[in-house]
Amino acid sequence: MSFRLTIVAAALLFMISPATAQVEPFPSSFRVADVPAGDATIHVRIGGKGPAVVLLHGYGETGDMWAPMAVDLARDHLVIVPDLRGLGLSSKPLGGYDKKTQAGDISAVLNHYKVKRIDLVTHDIGNMVGFAFAAQNRNLVRRFVLIDAPIPGIGPWEEVLKNPLLWHFRFGGPDMERLVAGRERIYLDRFWNEFSATPARFTEASREHYARLYALPGAMHSGFAQFAAFDRDAADNQAFLAEGGKLKMPVFAVGGGKSFGPMMATVMRAAAENVEEGIVPDSGHWIMEENPAATIKLVRAFLDEGK
Repeated sequence: MSFRLTIVAAALLFMISPATAQVEPFPSSFRVADVPAGDATIHVRIGGKGPAVVLLHGYGETGDMWAPMAVDLARDHLVIVPDLRGLGLSSKPLGGYDKKTQAGDISAVLNHYKVKRIDLVTHDIGNMVGFAFAAQNRNLVRRFVLIDAPIPGIGPWEEVLKNPLLWHFRFGGPDMERLVAGRERIYLDRFWNEFSATPARFTEASREHYARLYALPGAMHSGFAQFAAFDRDAADNQAFLAEGGKLKMPVFAVGGGKSFGPMMATVMRAAAENVEEGIVPDSGHWIMEENPAATIKLVRAFLDEGK
């Protein structure tokens, strides 16, 4: 990174420091660390005590999305919330955005904290990273919640790709990066609006917060790279199932009532033996903005079933 880009990054990081964060902050009891993971450094929030639960965010957001759920779960869990590589305050290497590699990032975080068994709660791109992790670490994942996004190569993946709302899956490359440079908010607003049942619930404060994070040097490249890796991810996921069979841990497939809905369970029944279906009512894709109370209630009830 050039000296100029370093100065820009430092300035932007100052703008989005915890003191000025515009989304709901994590409790002060949560610790923050940057954990080495091969060629990446993963920004992690960790707090609470008890059985470990890992929360993985998706595209258009960062681990900040989980703050309300982290507050609830930290009452009786050790809550671990990473930013995926390339996003949020994690480092932004040029490569490694296939989900198998990113599953290795999660392993590095767990090894750092000496965590041997987890519940896993994921949303959007986090579903894909979580699936790659669970498929390779079946004995480590006790219960698995996936929320409102498909898995490359699994179930009706080819049909899902035909949905015109998912045009961004094939949108990337240097020209696309130049097109959105300095216009990150315009680009992201499209997703926040089109994938919401009620766009106003994705507040202006949250939009500004995430737009600043995605304007950090390398962030939009990393975001495009998440989608560009889907063909590789599909092949990896099919290989995971061919080698190990379907997942056997309890799986909770949750869809936004006005988004993926019951399709999440359809997807996961192609890859897991024990699938429970859940719906977040009165919500589109952005479940933690549109109906956080219902989302937290559903997730906690499922995790508590296994106690």
